[in-house]
Amino acid sequence: MTQTAPFPKLRRGLVAILRGLRPDEAVAVARAVFDAGIEAIEVPLNSPDPFSSIAAIAAALPPQALVGAGTVLSAADVDGLHKAGGRLLVSPNIDAEVMHRATTYGMVTMPGVFSPTEAFQAIRLGASSLKFFPASVLGASGIAAMRAVLPAGTLVGAVGGVSDKDFAGYKAAGVSVFGLGSSLFKPGMSVDDVAARARAAASAWDAAFGAA
Repeated sequence: MTQTAPFPKLRRGLVAILRGLRPDEAVAVARAVFDAGIEAIEVPLNSPDPFSSIAAIAAALPPQALVGAGTVLSAADVDGLHKAGGRLLVSPNIDAEVMHRATTYGMVTMPGVFSPTEAFQAIRLGASSLKFFPASVLGASGIAAMRAVLPAGTLVGAVGGVSDKDFAGYKAAGVSVFGLGSSLFKPGMSVDDVAARARAAASAWDAAFGAA
């Protein structure tokens, strides 16, 4: 079985989803998020000129930052992400061609799954972690039921309708990574507002999982 890169040890299992981020604000927003204690940053590819934002963020943040793209749907997207210097690949689905291409670049992958069939397919394709999406539909109990049949050590993430208020409930279901989207960032928000929300999310993580 091929394997993408293992999910790195982060201070907190949080991924900032910056959907709608513009290149002219990318570095300031990303620095605010990183300085608040969230080291993984995802720019979805349905944002304006996303590869420019990813390249700028990857160049500006320290090496331990895990920077990448979301809504990655094709092998060409994977090529673009690699060219921009991104290491994190997040998708709403599981696609064999995307996963195989990510393997060639040694990327950290977090494909979206919603069922046991998709979860086991992602594992067979070498996923670094599983992204249960949309988590708000499955709920913590649905994820817990599926996690019970997954191989021991499978890294499980919850994305979609999840905020810092949900950490404790999902933790009980075995979730250790959370993707935070609209609860953290929306287009038009100020950098100060994003920073405050990122700090609140980091504090909520520390309360639920222990201080980083």
